[in-house]
Amino acid sequence: MAKVENPLVGAVDQGTSSTRFLIFSSETAELVTYHQTEIKQYYPKDGWVEEDPIEILQSVKTCIEKATENLKALGRSPNDIKCIGITNQRETTVVWDKVTGLPLYNAIVWLDLRTSSTVEELIDKTPQKDKDYLRPYCGLPITTYFSAVKLKWLIDHSEEVRKAVEQDRCLFGTVDSWLLWNMTGGPGRGQHVTDVTNASRTMLMNIHNLQWDDKLCNFFSIPKSILPAIHSSSEIYGHVVDGPLKNLPISGILGDQQAALVGQTCFSVGQAKNTYGTGCFLLYNTGTNLVESKTGVLTTVAYKLGKNKPVVYALEGAVAIAGACVKWLRDNLGIIQSAPDVEKLASAVDNTAGCYFVPAFSGLFCPYWQDDARGTICGLTQYTNKHHLGRAALEAVCFQTREVLDAMNKDSGIPLTSLQVDGGMTGNNLLMQLQADLLGINVVRPSMTETTALGAAMAAGYAEGVKVWDLDNLGSNEIVTDVFQPSIRERERDQRFGRWKMAVERSLNWAQKDECKD
Repeated sequence: MAKVENPLVGAVDQGTSSTRFLIFSSETAELVTYHQTEIKQYYPKDGWVEEDPIEILQSVKTCIEKATENLKALGRSPNDIKCIGITNQRETTVVWDKVTGLPLYNAIVWLDLRTSSTVEELIDKTPQKDKDYLRPYCGLPITTYFSAVKLKWLIDHSEEVRKAVEQDRCLFGTVDSWLLWNMTGGPGRGQHVTDVTNASRTMLMNIHNLQWDDKLCNFFSIPKSILPAIHSSSEIYGHVVDGPLKNLPISGILGDQQAALVGQTCFSVGQAKNTYGTGCFLLYNTGTNLVESKTGVLTTVAYKLGKNKPVVYALEGAVAIAGACVKWLRDNLGIIQSAPDVEKLASAVDNTAGCYFVPAFSGLFCPYWQDDARGTICGLTQYTNKHHLGRAALEAVCFQTREVLDAMNKDSGIPLTSLQVDGGMTGNNLLMQLQADLLGINVVRPSMTETTALGAAMAAGYAEGVKVWDLDNLGSNEIVTDVFQPSIRERERDQRFGRWKMAVERSLNWAQKDECKD
């Protein structure tokens, strides 16, 4: 077979608000073409967030079809694509019938709060009523965020799910598993697999040996029989069974935040990246050393790039609401027409006029882990207008990142001197400048911000049996970046952060317990 000049690699990027299929050059890492479609969210009750697994799957198929049509229009053949990777919104929980292939319930999204009472019950049964009781095993606190709690809720509250479990028809997976199973054949043929990064977000995998853990499964009363097999992040899991990429190997899977770490080439201990999407996620590479956090950040798997490659760990700070706050300004308040308009809105004023916005719509994640916190706007006066509110929303993203970074610096003992960033919101120059100002360190934005999909493509192209992407000799290619430098004094920075902390205090313990119950 003749060698393809400049082989291509595809990446499915299935996020919370959209699905995309992107095609990269494996030699230059340049984005060749892509297609994107939005995903609808459903809010059946206050605090509940769902998506339709069939819509998610169909959106992937549509994006693959459209992107390969784009490729043909550019004079390239879909045959030039040698493999594909998958990156996905993590923790979002899907259960389906392995006989019919149909979902047993809508996907419960990572932001969903319906499990608040389940979390209370689980914490109550720990010896010291300690939300961190399971951290030594899985690296995570008991909270609404992670998949095991959502899966337990489904088994406890859905008759259809419970019956399917009893009859050995139920399969569980995060979004990567649902897509892979369907793309490799579905009922009777599909590969029921996940990778170590997604498995590390379930609370069911032992973070030390990378296996489903009996103690953890028993704690949540979840049978191992419904769980996918855990594999590395870079190997051939199966082949696409239909569509324009039929017979192509699927050879990389990474949760979206870990994919961005790989895409930013944060392969050295101490390197970190912050992704600004629906939420905001800061990952700090700790190498093969598993660091147990004492400050509320998470211990997670960064990647394992091959069956026989070492596992690399990370500390992660997770912020629930970042881009979702801008979406709220657009959809709920109607003060902007589109998300990018927030930059112009916020730039119309020089400051927030003392207004602080804590967007705790789904409680607060790192470092608080309080699901009873609620959104709070402090410091309103008759002078306050929509411009101040828009700017306060952007500052909220920056303050939350500062809280996470402060916690991470304590855990690692090595303060970051600059922050690499990516994700949809980083196109907002005002946000990036505010971030540099409120952190007091340089913020570095690559010119190509599609690092999440790039990371999945890199993992896929690096897999044994494919090997069209060389990660062992990345070379010293200069990545073109924009650098945002702090422009305010430390005293002002700390003063504003102190006011933010006061606003956060006012948001805590707001929801009544019965409001959090299902």
